[in-house]
Amino acid sequence: MKHLTALLKILSFLTLAFASVAAHAVDKKWTHVTIATEGEFRPWNFTKADGTLDGYEIDLIKYLCAHMKVECTTVVQSFDGMIPALNAGKFDAIISGMSATPKREEVIAFSESYGTTGQTFATLNSGALAQLPLKGEVFSLASDEAGAAEAVKKLAPMLKGKTIGVQGSSIAAAFLDKYLKDIATIQEYKTTEQHDLDLKAGRVDLIMASTAYLSTAAAKPGNEDMVLTGPRFQGGLLGRGSSVGLRKSDTELKARFNEAIASAKADGTIKALSDKWFGFDVTPR
Repeated sequence: MKHLTALLKILSFLTLAFASVAAHAVDKKWTHVTIATEGEFRPWNFTKADGTLDGYEIDLIKYLCAHMKVECTTVVQSFDGMIPALNAGKFDAIISGMSATPKREEVIAFSESYGTTGQTFATLNSGALAQLPLKGEVFSLASDEAGAAEAVKKLAPMLKGKTIGVQGSSIAAAFLDKYLKDIATIQEYKTTEQHDLDLKAGRVDLIMASTAYLSTAAAKPGNEDMVLTGPRFQGGLLGRGSSVGLRKSDTELKARFNEAIASAKADGTIKALSDKWFGFDVTPR
């Protein structure tokens, strides 16, 4: 009987302890949020010469945190390790040009989108790939995947045997793996700037990334020979646009980010930041 009484006391204690932990998780008051960004993905986010961060998302972070009335710290994290580090508790949110895709949503949650530009290609203006067919046309993998696949078929003859550079763990890498890995050689890089350099050096024939990133990269001094080419793809495995990445358990924080993003759309902040950093509106529709 004594053993039974002791066991019951232990079980009662554990029940109260778990209830306390659960209540703390539910009742957590978000007064400080640590946000991870890559710091190497112009114009979404980048590191200036003095070591400070700047870009569309950095400006947006300031707005979102002020709107949510929380203190925020932004830290730099390599893109390919962001999701594991988020789930390990190293920071509370990801704001780094990360598209909400079905695959990523298996392991983390996402806010509503705060920007979308689609994915396209860039090459050197002196090469044959500068004249890829369907230049500037937009194909949705969500509403017309067959049409998008047909567009890829039109590209295939010119891409056969070529080398395409792409950032590893990116949605562009997922696109290339699904649609072009049997046609071209896919070379992955840790950052987009690395594949830009290899394109200029002639080590890859083509690169794929977000339209906004490539437009900005092509406009940088020294990149005058870089041009956008071919069609633009969006939706489906490319996701529903750049969104805040969050742990699935942090439902309150997700709701607060959603409300702040909705406000940024409604009051014209996202439109104004789009014009400032991209030169066109990236507001999700």
